[in-house]
Amino acid sequence: MIIRKRTDIEQTDRFVHWGNGTSHRFLVESDGMGFTLCHTIVFAGTSTELKYENHLEACYCIQGAGWVSSGGRTHRIEPGTLYALDQHDEHVLTADDAGDLVLVSVFNPPLTGTESHDPNAQGPSGY
Repeated sequence: MIIRKRTDIEQTDRFVHWGNGTSHRFLVESDGMGFTLCHTIVFAGTSTELKYENHLEACYCIQGAGWVSSGGRTHRIEPGTLYALDQHDEHVLTADDAGDLVLVSVFNPPLTGTESHDPNAQGPSGY
């Protein structure tokens, strides 16, 4: 059984500043679960262009609000909303100015745990 607390993760390399937010990586590849589970924070007022070539991702909003845009469509994200990038979709994730967007994120296959983004990169950032 694996038990982890978010505050404990902040003292490890599993706490990643990914560019426009942070990610507490509760489960990573070395845990042997076959997926990664993260507590993801997108900083208020930020927008990040993303694309995961090597991973599928699903995100469930637990706090805050924002938007995810892909393929010419924009969807409102608020508590109780899930979005899944099931086709390695290029997307833009934006948090409202009013507060941070907080997500539970799942990646398959799992992340090694230290991946990060460059929000200033030309084109979408990803891993």
